[in-house]
Amino acid sequence: MAAFTPGAIVADVSRQFEVSTSLIYKWRREVMATWAEAQFVPAVIVDGPRAVEPAARSEPAIVVELASGARVMIGATATVSMVSAALRALR
Repeated sequence: MAAFTPGAIVADVSRQFEVSTSLIYKWRREVMATWAEAQFVPAVIVDGPRAVEPAARSEPAIVVELASGARVMIGATATVSMVSAALRALR
């Protein structure tokens, strides 16, 4: 992570942690390649009532798959409080 901090100089990080600069560059390339593959969309929670359009399809809007194989599916018309309660219960 030190090599990713703004203004970081790889040679300085290399000396600090006693690791070769080429190894740090290799690790950075590998990490950046995984970042390029991952795509995140910010979640926005808005308190209060809102107009909800009926879902055009019956597919769930959110599917959480647990390590046990169980699934939690949340529909597009679920209220914010219901989604929040479901996700808190999964912790």
